[in-house]
Amino acid sequence: MTATAARRTESKANPAGEAAGTDPESGRTANGAGEAPRYAAIKLFIRDAIKNGTLRPGDRVPSEAELVSRFAVSRMTANRALRELQSAGVLVRRAGSGSFVAEPRPIGHMIEIRNIADEVRTRGHAYRARVVQNEAVKAAADTAALMGVAAGTRLFHSIIVHHEAEFPIQLEERVVLASAAPDYGDMDFTRTTPNEYLTRIAPLERVEHRVRAAMPDDPTRTLLGLSDGEPVLVMIRQTWSRGRLVSHAWLTHPASRFELSASFAVPGA
Repeated sequence: MTATAARRTESKANPAGEAAGTDPESGRTANGAGEAPRYAAIKLFIRDAIKNGTLRPGDRVPSEAELVSRFAVSRMTANRALRELQSAGVLVRRAGSGSFVAEPRPIGHMIEIRNIADEVRTRGHAYRARVVQNEAVKAAADTAALMGVAAGTRLFHSIIVHHEAEFPIQLEERVVLASAAPDYGDMDFTRTTPNEYLTRIAPLERVEHRVRAAMPDDPTRTLLGLSDGEPVLVMIRQTWSRGRLVSHAWLTHPASRFELSASFAVPGA
């Protein structure tokens, strides 16, 4: 892309710069003439930078203001380009920080109970955790019903944000039966994970999973660095050990940065 092309202003007669029959990505009309709309030119510029290695996964891309100045477009046009690249999974937009080149989308395993720290490191990325809360509580009526225990039973309630290459990849909220995992509240979950501790202290004998799509509340959106209107995938996981329900966890993932997979053998196949 030439500097002259980058500085062309938008057409006043057609702010999007679109002609009939124009391909918004290539900018060519049916007869091969024409020019791409300005938002498509911005998208192409960013995609080319990623393709040639100028921008790598995790790199910050130019801000809306920088794109407005560079391409002589409106803020709305720059926002559209970034928004469409985010929807396509090319970029990740973090509230208050800007837009970044997305990592290849991580795949979580629904059937296997795998340690998220191991999954991240297997993909060759750095892992870290931020512990928001880990405290002993007495089971209120709703939590007692969830865990199948009497009201007032001692539980642990933890909230942890797991990061992959500095991006929040999972918000883990977990309720744990204290009598089954008595040291849970004293664990340093920046050094180990609840999964590692619980599989050691309370060996799994039964697991139940449910997955649903949802719109996050404000605290979840803040903890995961989500944009307004961005959905999440929530995996609800219950685990049993020695005949009792030990843990109930809500594992929330940004839908644009995560997918879930499962595979299994069919008996007799």
